[in-house]
Amino acid sequence: MSNTDIVVATGSPAPSPVNWGAIVAGALVATVATLVLLLVGSGLGLTMVSPWSSQGSTATTVLASAAIWLVVVQWISSCLGGYLAGRLRRRWTSVHSDEVVFRDSAHGLLAWALATLIVVGVLGSAISSLVGSGLQATANVAASAANAASSAVADAGANPSMAYFVDSLFRPADSARLNAPGQAGDGEAAAQATRILLTSAASDEISEGDKSYLAMLVAARTGLSQQDAQKRIDDIWTRIEDAKAKTQQAAETARKSAVKTALLGALSLVIGAFIAAVSAILGGKLRDEDEDSWSLSAS
Repeated sequence: MSNTDIVVATGSPAPSPVNWGAIVAGALVATVATLVLLLVGSGLGLTMVSPWSSQGSTATTVLASAAIWLVVVQWISSCLGGYLAGRLRRRWTSVHSDEVVFRDSAHGLLAWALATLIVVGVLGSAISSLVGSGLQATANVAASAANAASSAVADAGANPSMAYFVDSLFRPADSARLNAPGQAGDGEAAAQATRILLTSAASDEISEGDKSYLAMLVAARTGLSQQDAQKRIDDIWTRIEDAKAKTQQAAETARKSAVKTALLGALSLVIGAFIAAVSAILGGKLRDEDEDSWSLSAS
């Protein structure tokens, strides 16, 4: 028999420094607080709008108020979740005070992270729609230009916006033509004009050949002189360019808004994480102090 003694540890293992019960409890409270405050914000927001144009707040005011409220909701819920995570965790004995502060802050961060994942899961579609609105608008503009260049529209009614411009081209100068039955070639003339305008709009310019041919079509179908038909085409082309510029400007504005929203949302989340960590430290400190006072009172 060997003279070496084998020592078997019979004590219970050291408890884990992570108290998942406190973390889950804090995360659930933070999630419920977020949903409740969002409902409150929705009610308050509805009081700011009105179906009558002369009443209610402007769209800019409503959007700014909604953004501020979302930030406030995120910070309040982070504070509640972090405080409960620190307050409900078990007390650590024989641990340095700096380590206690670190563990408390870690509990607050974990509660904040879990609550954030839950909220994103519940409201994921709305958040992704908000963040991607600018990129989607920009992609739609690019896709519209590409489709306009590659597709030949056989019927002017297939594109309501362009059909309006085409109708403007073929408005008769003679009122007697309004009651005249349509000729068989009117539809083909309108279709040709539609294809020319769509292709030209995609390339940002209309060629002289296309402009001359359009002038002949307009003059033949409306009774205008060649010079008047040319002037009408120039006016319609200017309006098309203005409408295209407004669409591109709206897409650019949406893209910039989406970028700002994403950056401000990320900054708000980082601040929320800090608030959760500080709140957990405060909750854990108060819990330990209360236990010490109870122990002194009992002794």
